[in-house]
Amino acid sequence: MLTVFKDLKPFFKENKKRYTLAILGMLSDNLLILVPPYILGLVIDAIYQQTLTIEQLIRYSIVFFVVVSLSYVIGAMWIFQLFGGSNLLTRDLRRQLMNHFSKMRAIFYEKFRTGDLMARATNDLRAVSEMAGFGVMVFMDSTLFLGSIILVMFFTVSWKLTLVSLLPLPLLGWILKILGDKVNKRFKASQDAFADINDEVLEAVEGVRVIRAYVQEQSKQEQFEERTEDVLAKNIAVTKINSTFQPIITILLGVSYFIAFGYGAMLVSSNALSIGELISFQVYLGMVVWPVQSIGELINLVEQGSASLERVNEVLDASDDMEEYGTQKITSQPSVQFDNVSFKYPQSPDYNLKNVSLTVPAGMTVGIVGKTGSGKTTLIKQLLRLYPLGEGKILLEGKNIKEYSLDEIHSKIGYVPQEYILFSRSVRDNISFGVEEASEESILNAIKMANLEDDIKRMPEGLDTLVGEKGVALSGGQKQRISLARALLLNPDILLLDDTLSAVDAKTEKNIINTIQTVRREKTTFIITHRLSAIHHADWIIVLEDGKIIDEGTHASLIEDENSWYYAQFERQKLKEESI
Repeated sequence: MLTVFKDLKPFFKENKKRYTLAILGMLSDNLLILVPPYILGLVIDAIYQQTLTIEQLIRYSIVFFVVVSLSYVIGAMWIFQLFGGSNLLTRDLRRQLMNHFSKMRAIFYEKFRTGDLMARATNDLRAVSEMAGFGVMVFMDSTLFLGSIILVMFFTVSWKLTLVSLLPLPLLGWILKILGDKVNKRFKASQDAFADINDEVLEAVEGVRVIRAYVQEQSKQEQFEERTEDVLAKNIAVTKINSTFQPIITILLGVSYFIAFGYGAMLVSSNALSIGELISFQVYLGMVVWPVQSIGELINLVEQGSASLERVNEVLDASDDMEEYGTQKITSQPSVQFDNVSFKYPQSPDYNLKNVSLTVPAGMTVGIVGKTGSGKTTLIKQLLRLYPLGEGKILLEGKNIKEYSLDEIHSKIGYVPQEYILFSRSVRDNISFGVEEASEESILNAIKMANLEDDIKRMPEGLDTLVGEKGVALSGGQKQRISLARALLLNPDILLLDDTLSAVDAKTEKNIINTIQTVRREKTTFIITHRLSAIHHADWIIVLEDGKIIDEGTHASLIEDENSWYYAQFERQKLKEESI
């Protein structure tokens, strides 16, 4: 049951000073709390025997005041240390999760849904961190504090009365163990349901425009209500178990009180126990209430914390199945070579790339075209190392890409994906995202290359205009060009444009292509596109189909073959442009 504390041992070891002070303070506080009932018993016996003097009363009062004051000061100290530790654990786990999320590649995010990760990073993390604060407190109260009270009752009052009064406790422990196992199972189910509803909300928010366009608001609302009812039912199932702890504890403690009064009265009548000792015993028995209740709290916390820690560790232990990275540095403008590369996604039954071979000298512009699903994006994802490498080799500077660190590879590559990713910040922050302390001049130059100047002028705050979540305040073309400006600001050795100009008009596309052609004359550029007009200028063009290169050459050479896919596509697009 207490394996969760063992799993958190490295954290406790790292913060041993804090927890040592907290535990020592807690022990001192608990011992001080046991003094007032003992003094109360002495005063009552002295009053009953008519031996209490003013001097004794003052002395007892001073001791009582000192003990209470010390208890207050020590209590404030250990509470600060203990619950501060809980906050530290929350911070450390958040850091670990965020660090892990940032390092994982696509396969990891195929295993875990976004809503599930959010649930583990919020509810589960909160349940685990409670173990480092409240959990430690109830553990101490239900063990050492409870043991201290029983020992004081045993040795300073009556060992017979103590043993008889605490007979119900073993039965209580057995019942709480059974209930604790049920809490663990039901809590896991409730957390899974919470993850599902997170996913439901995220999808609804991200796709709200599509939902409205297809008049599916009512349908989505009904689906959400079903999820909500499921979460409610599973949380109620947890609450039902939790609600049984307190009544059971109250009933069994009531039995203990009944036994203590009955048997205690018998001992008093036989002069085996004084009235003051009986009253002290009843006070001590009242102090047992919280430690005994804390056993139930402890079981509840441990079972929930154990289930949550298991879910958090499942994420932290999960790998993206990527190969080990090397340590080599890229020392020059790198050439790129695909040597008989084949690859398939983990969930794919067939190969998505088949024996692709391509040599790209430094400074070359390469166009990649083909039907939807032909493997264009998959090819550059292999260069980006977003998935494990397939068969064959990818070479940079003539060396296997495995020999370079991932940071080294990414430092040389600028990537503009199909799905333009913008952050809820200003236009300036989005463009300068990859360059620390980018100068105003360099940002404006990137904007000019992305043909974004007129759009910036029309924005209410110019470069400081907030784009909203995922760029909601911008058009598709503006999002694409901001993403492009971000990559151009890096001035990377290798630029990957994945259907980057699909949302801009032909004139804007031509301006951007001409600018890139001029500015990046000596740097390598890969352009994936469905518009052949975007790659007329390319030094080399490859045509992919079903993961294979079916044709390659310059634009001029490719349109010579009137039976080729490239020629047919070129004629179709030219006819469309002329009709427009």
